[in-house]
This record gives sequence, structure tokens and C-alpha cells, in this order.
Amino acid sequence: MARLARLAGIRAQIGYKRRPGKYGGKPSVVVDNTLNRRFDVDAPDRFWVTDITYIKTNEGFLYLAVVIDLYSRRVVGCPII
Repeated sequence: MARLARLAGIRAQIGYKRRPGKYGGKPSVVVDNTLNRRFDVDAPDRFWVTDITYIKTNEGFLYLAVVIDLYSRRVVGCPII
């Protein structure tokens, strides 16, 4: 397998290169924790939680944000930026 990959010019990509420059900016705004780790709610559409991740593609990065309703545990929104 290694010989065939070498003949085809295929190599594994390990990590990615960082661009030189300043990585930082303004500090983020911290919002109060209103749930206090109580994830069992008694009514729909009162508490939503989110998560953001990125997906690397050949053309760049896609950012995936998911919004979940805590009552039904269903996805409310899922935009890809």
C-alpha cells in the first residue's frame, strides 16, 4: 500500500499551517449561566442550547451551528455558514 501511494503521489495531511499574524482580538462577552446544569425542563421552547463546529473541505472550512430545544431534544435550527 505504501509503495502504491508513493507512486501515485498520495501523502497524508497532518494538521494545517497557521498563517502568520496576530491571533486574538477583543475578549468575548460572558453571559450568565441561567440553567445551572438543570437540563430537565418542563415546557417546550423555553431553553435552547447550541454548539458550533467546523468541517474542513477542499475549498476551505464550513462552520456548522446546531440549536437544540431542551424539552423535546430535537434540532430547532442547523445553519451551515
